[in-house]
Amino acid sequence: MKKICILYKILRVALFTLLASACGSSDPSGSTAPQNNQHTNGNDHQTSEKGVEIDPKQAVLPELRPFVDQEPTITFNSVTLRLARAKLAIDRPDVPESVAVKEIPGPGDAPNIKLYIADPDPARKNKPAFLHIHGGGYIVYRAQDMAPHAPGLAEECDCLVVSVDYRLAPETKFPGPMEDNFTALKWLYENADTIGVDRTRIAIGGESAGGGHAAQLAIAARDRGIPIVLQVLTYPMLDDRTGSTHAVPNHIGRYIWNAGSNKFAWTSYLGQPAGSDNPPYGAVPARVKDLSGLAPAWIGVGGSDLFLAEDLEYARRLTEAGVHAELLLVPGAFHAFDGIASETSVAKRFHKSRVEALRRALHL
Repeated sequence: MKKICILYKILRVALFTLLASACGSSDPSGSTAPQNNQHTNGNDHQTSEKGVEIDPKQAVLPELRPFVDQEPTITFNSVTLRLARAKLAIDRPDVPESVAVKEIPGPGDAPNIKLYIADPDPARKNKPAFLHIHGGGYIVYRAQDMAPHAPGLAEECDCLVVSVDYRLAPETKFPGPMEDNFTALKWLYENADTIGVDRTRIAIGGESAGGGHAAQLAIAARDRGIPIVLQVLTYPMLDDRTGSTHAVPNHIGRYIWNAGSNKFAWTSYLGQPAGSDNPPYGAVPARVKDLSGLAPAWIGVGGSDLFLAEDLEYARRLTEAGVHAELLLVPGAFHAFDGIASETSVAKRFHKSRVEALRRALHL
């Protein structure tokens, strides 16, 4: 996972350098939601109910503040999305020989799905497996972007790793991407004996939108009867109302992924305005009423992340539904901080907690 974070950092630097030069930095808040009578003084500070101004940068952990200036925050829209995809396609890495690429039939009439498989010990039987789902706001990145570092993740967690190249929005809306991920999980479960996997020790997870996909997949797995031992939700994207119909304090969600990007991404994924009534069942994990019977969860999020409130609330609801949920809240950490500032002590502690949770679930 550490190597994945480093690659993510490199990709983000290249991507946002292009976007910043092409379009200029947008309003860093990207806010589109009603502000619930919050007041600002015109200097990008929010005034709390007690009259104390909150400077967004000062709300970031001191160890992470230098990285705020290194990473321009661009609000995604139809123009910046095209630019981002074009840049990522140019810089897409080659797949190393140690990673196998396999195509499996897609769901229904959908195209075949590419799986990137890293197996550190092909001869070993009954090994655990981790189904990894990449992030990117449901709209950018591909599994190939992370393929060069799948072997490191497999070695670190002592398991087989399968990364799913699911279809992206807005071209493919829900449930298409979720069905791609479920098809990959089903393939892993049904072919466990052939590939040397213990089907009783399969975990799923991802970062940001990948975490949102993993939460969706956990719900589908419960409903359709495929057991998983853990859902690893790294600052997961769980609620389409965040930044649209649900206001976010001005000092939260200011960096890397903001309210404007969130609204655009969810609208692209759902095919209806973010925050609308009655989203499709299972598309928005935070709006699924029954969370009982889901796999245990590890949830990690930063205190300055746009997803803070929705992730805390999801952990609470899982716990109250009888699901074992471990929550790690990192004060003052912005979205994707562990990839952007991977060598900081706070990022290393975050990473260690996540890996330890995964190893406990896979190797009990």
